[in-house]
Amino acid sequence: MASQTGAPAVPVAAPIAVDDFSLRRVPAAERYGWFQVAVQRFGQISALSQFLLGATLGFGMTFWSAFWALTLGAVILEIVSIFVGIIGVREGLNTSMITRWTGFGSAGSALVGLAIGMSLIGWFGIQSGVSATGLHSLLPFFPTWLWSLLFGFLVTAIVLRGFHSMQWLANITVPVFVVLVGWSTIVELHRHSFSQLVAQAPPGPHLGFVAGTTLVAGGFIVGSVITPDMTRFNRSAADVVKQTVLGITLGEYVIGLAGVLLAHAVKTSDVTTVIMSSVGWVGVLVLVLGTLKINDWNIYSSGLGVVNFIDVVFGKKLNRGLVTLIMGVAGSILAAAGILNLFTSFLTVLGVVFPPIAGIMIAEYFFVKTWRKDLAAAGDRLPPRHRDGCRPPWWCGRSHP
Repeated sequence: MASQTGAPAVPVAAPIAVDDFSLRRVPAAERYGWFQVAVQRFGQISALSQFLLGATLGFGMTFWSAFWALTLGAVILEIVSIFVGIIGVREGLNTSMITRWTGFGSAGSALVGLAIGMSLIGWFGIQSGVSATGLHSLLPFFPTWLWSLLFGFLVTAIVLRGFHSMQWLANITVPVFVVLVGWSTIVELHRHSFSQLVAQAPPGPHLGFVAGTTLVAGGFIVGSVITPDMTRFNRSAADVVKQTVLGITLGEYVIGLAGVLLAHAVKTSDVTTVIMSSVGWVGVLVLVLGTLKINDWNIYSSGLGVVNFIDVVFGKKLNRGLVTLIMGVAGSILAAAGILNLFTSFLTVLGVVFPPIAGIMIAEYFFVKTWRKDLAAAGDRLPPRHRDGCRPPWWCGRSHP
């Protein structure tokens, strides 16, 4: 196609870093079908951490006790995810942006964004280190620290292109991960009687039902709270319900129960080592895929939270891709240095702050409804800063929009 001057038009290259509507609503034209988003949701909940959670339950609980703990924990996660997810699809906004109009105001949303950013960049680095350990055992010609860098940089590069690139990744890694987990589990379990595994006593110290349910719900509560980061790309509330029920239910039962059975079979909660030793390089691939398909969401949501924090505190609207790049590089370097492993306990404690965030969001949006009219009246735009429920009041006087 020629330009008006007669010269051939120069095609515009796609940007390397995509902002992905970090501070505004996702338009209807950019939404996806429910099953596409459901693949990503299942990829989140069926990660390696879920496999290890199932093994932890199986090591201390009978099969049926673990089954009901997974069931009750899944119901809790589904209720939270569905309610905050519906807010996301209705408003087209990510979690930290939504909190501006759901009880936290500008200052509160900045703190929420910072908490999300700190928590998820920490887990991003830790899981990069986990994958690096597996890669080093398979390909020892690179040291573990270098594998940490390479893995972290790879995930960061994928997330730079935003939701579309992450969808492409999930379409490949999720089915491959499920097939490989199924195969590696069957290889180990074929030596045992299924009925005996279901009936036998747990091999480790007793784990109570309440404690087990708490582990299940707490293990993914951060993922539930950041559900709007994903559901803002859905088209309807019904889509949110379908993908949440399907993704969380399958994730808990397929991956979680596989971990329970393996723990009963090999009488240890360290089933990752068992899989890697029993199926060789396939076990390493399971390990890498299991961290890859959740680590992209760790760095993605972390970037969204920090973008909101910078916008509120400094009045600067930074590109999400740029923030993601900086945080991904920093997280990868810290993982290579082994520093982030020292912060696992801190990150676990930080996760305690997220359930109240979800409760406040749900109560304000669906019951109190202080700012629902403002959000509805704004249409594709957002309500003015002075109407977003700023707390404390002096914050409302900031001049940036």
